[in-house]
Amino acid sequence: MAPPIPTAKEIVDLPLDWVEERSGLVSLNKYLLFRNVPKDISWLQTLGAALITTFLIQAVTGVILAMYYHPTTDGAFESIRYITDTATLGWLVRGMHKWGSSIFVILLFLHMGRVFLMGSYKYPREMTWLTGALLFLCVMFMSLTGYLLVFDQRAYWASIVAININGTAPILGPYISEFLKVGPEFSQNTLSRFYSLHMLAVPGAIMALIGLHLYLVIRLGVTSPPWSKHRAKAGEV
Repeated sequence: MAPPIPTAKEIVDLPLDWVEERSGLVSLNKYLLFRNVPKDISWLQTLGAALITTFLIQAVTGVILAMYYHPTTDGAFESIRYITDTATLGWLVRGMHKWGSSIFVILLFLHMGRVFLMGSYKYPREMTWLTGALLFLCVMFMSLTGYLLVFDQRAYWASIVAININGTAPILGPYISEFLKVGPEFSQNTLSRFYSLHMLAVPGAIMALIGLHLYLVIRLGVTSPPWSKHRAKAGEV
């Protein structure tokens, strides 16, 4: 007697069961994606997911740009020109990265504004708010370090102004300014430091904070709007 022909569901479940038995990733994925949420949430609650999507786009386009970029005072601007004018679809990748950074900041402002106005930062979600605030600072620093990498006249002088402003901050200001400039004036070392911070240090901090932020959101759940009857019944604050 011939063995029964496996169904499509059994064919799909076989590798999933293999992965689940050895790692538990399938059940973890179900735990993360299929969760109860308040009935009266709106599209405003999707701003966080939009931010993660934008960050992933920035990361992918940033890696592609790094393959062509030369972090030197002589080659930086020429490499940007090559990416824009000559490299295959370079204009598209650079445009996505450039305008994606602006969209990232706008979405971040809207997301933090929504959290603040709806009181989602209150007990027991104070740590969620703090990690979001740290993410905001990292994104601002990412924008600062990325602006100089074009190394044209506008980027050069705008970065000088920004660093000088930071240098006026009390106590830590002069040390931050000295750390960013790597000396008394802008040089090759300054560009190299900005590039390493923009490509390695700050993205690493952002990914770590996103992981912690998502853990807290999953652990504590999503809040209803302040005017929600569900929120009043549940006794949320």
